[in-house]
Amino acid sequence: LNKDFTEMGYMTELLLYAAARAQLVKENIKPALSAGKAVIADRFVDSSAVYQGIGRGLGIDTVYKVNEFALQGILPDMTFLMDLDAEAGIARKKNQAELDRMEQEGIDFHHMVSEGYRKVLSGRPEVMKIDGGRSIDTIQKKIRNHVDELLKKKNR
Repeated sequence: LNKDFTEMGYMTELLLYAAARAQLVKENIKPALSAGKAVIADRFVDSSAVYQGIGRGLGIDTVYKVNEFALQGILPDMTFLMDLDAEAGIARKKNQAELDRMEQEGIDFHHMVSEGYRKVLSGRPEVMKIDGGRSIDTIQKKIRNHVDELLKKKNR
């Protein structure tokens, strides 16, 4: 995400994310799951499907095929989609911190990403769509309640 790497090729970007994800699975996710722990991740393979597959034009199927090896069979039980239009999302990021390489992309890219998430996650039973325009407290409460219910079901 370093903004100095503006010349990075899209396939390189995809492969770097897949490699980082493979290491995350090896070092953190698999050991935690083996120990019976719950794992919560901020973004996973669907993000690459959207950013690199749709936003960068590499194709959703390509992204999932590249990541299939990296994930070692690990897929989320639940995905939360914080649904927010592109303009509101970028405005929020500009208020929080300096924008990274992806966040500095033009608004057309962010529209593709926003619509891409809706497309990629549409109709999947493990996906919960949340209005990203709600307050942080409201969003957090909704997620916590849903995660608590999911963990109760798994522990039965």
